[in-house]
Amino acid sequence: MRRANLATIALLGLACALSGCMVGPNYKRPPVVAPARFKSQATSQPSSQPTTSPAAGIPNQWWKLYGDAELERLVDAANVANQDLRQAVARVDQARALARVAGSFLAPTIDANPGYTRTRTSGTRDNPITGLPTPSAKINDWIIPFDLTYEVDVWGRIRRSLESARAQATATVYDEAVIRLTVQTNVAQFYYALRSLDAQEQILNRTVGAFDEQVRVVNAQLKNGLVGPIDLYQAQALLASTKAQARDVQRARADQEHALAILCGEPAALFNVAPNPLTKASAPAVPAGLPAELLTRRPDVAEAEQNLVALNAQVGVATAMLYPTFSLTGAAGFESASAQHLLDWKSRIASIGPSISIPIFNAGRLKANLEATRAQYRQLVAAYVGQVLIAYGDVEDALTDLHALTDEAASLQQAVNASQDYVRVANVQYKRGLVNYLIVVDAERTLLSNQLTLAQTINLQTAASVHLIKALGGGWEDHRAPKP
Repeated sequence: MRRANLATIALLGLACALSGCMVGPNYKRPPVVAPARFKSQATSQPSSQPTTSPAAGIPNQWWKLYGDAELERLVDAANVANQDLRQAVARVDQARALARVAGSFLAPTIDANPGYTRTRTSGTRDNPITGLPTPSAKINDWIIPFDLTYEVDVWGRIRRSLESARAQATATVYDEAVIRLTVQTNVAQFYYALRSLDAQEQILNRTVGAFDEQVRVVNAQLKNGLVGPIDLYQAQALLASTKAQARDVQRARADQEHALAILCGEPAALFNVAPNPLTKASAPAVPAGLPAELLTRRPDVAEAEQNLVALNAQVGVATAMLYPTFSLTGAAGFESASAQHLLDWKSRIASIGPSISIPIFNAGRLKANLEATRAQYRQLVAAYVGQVLIAYGDVEDALTDLHALTDEAASLQQAVNASQDYVRVANVQYKRGLVNYLIVVDAERTLLSNQLTLAQTINLQTAASVHLIKALGGGWEDHRAPKP
């Protein structure tokens, strides 16, 4: 008995000594070529917004760069009520709880299983020693056992599992940040698209009024024999087509407002954004020389790396499965034939049983599992590097679009100014009989087309600035991605 106790103590001591080992690779970030600067560098641009932004130094409030109270109200509403965000927050809570589950296996499991049995033996069975019949008996058994099970984490299997679970929980935090940033930027883009449609509707309504007046004038001229019916038909056709355009813009605005309502977590029927035409670019000035390390705060890049950390730990788990498992089971408590003596010191019971499980033959299953996990890790390495490359591409695209659309808007403003002169001169010459009505129609169409294109380009320019903010992970202010 004493030898068994010594063997047990020796086995436990050996297991505890080895429990500091952790098999499997420690995580190292894969090398990625990172440029110091972006190719499409920003240049200082004139903007209606101040260079010193009210968002300076305020983490994750990039929308304050635009200085628009209505935009701030809508983003705040989406932060609170968006249903995709609520799902993401719940996933974070779930992942954190699962990490605590993984950590619980580092401690022993103790269960209490109290019970009572009453047994009546047979009176017709012979005693194996005397050969005489054994009288019937009634036996009571009261027991309060505390059962212990514990796996000694010799090779770090449990600790690697915990490391993986924690990385997965951190990845869900960054996933929530990805969804939050996406919702916020979508709100901004939808809002400015709404304001662009307001500007287009304003242009079309003003043009419809002018065309309606032209139809009245041409109709009066026709009655006086100054023009032919073809001029009236042209004026009426131009008026009708412009009215159709205005009605289509109204429809598009309603659909855009409904989509914005869903982002803000409100019923479309109860949601309303007051008309506010966007007549000039609302994009904040982008500072020159944006450093490429701004991408380190992009939540999607951070999420991809945490997924890589989690799978790297799973390689350690798969490696540990190749080694023996050390376990300890035990029980202690009280057992008695009567309830009144159940808690007496003499009624105590105890047992302990360390064990080792050694994998000997499994037809290569454990090695194949390790190879599969390593292959999956290589997949995520490629996914992580690809996500970093996508991030650089997003910023370059946004900077390129912002530069090009700024130039386009300036050129289109010149085109609108020239078209207004074209309309003014064409009307004067038409009234003097120097040109026919087709010149006036062409001038009006040219002006309307340029005005609508300018309004759409201003919206695209603002959307490009929002895209740049999203590509940089939330603007260019001095803050980092959310800490897990």
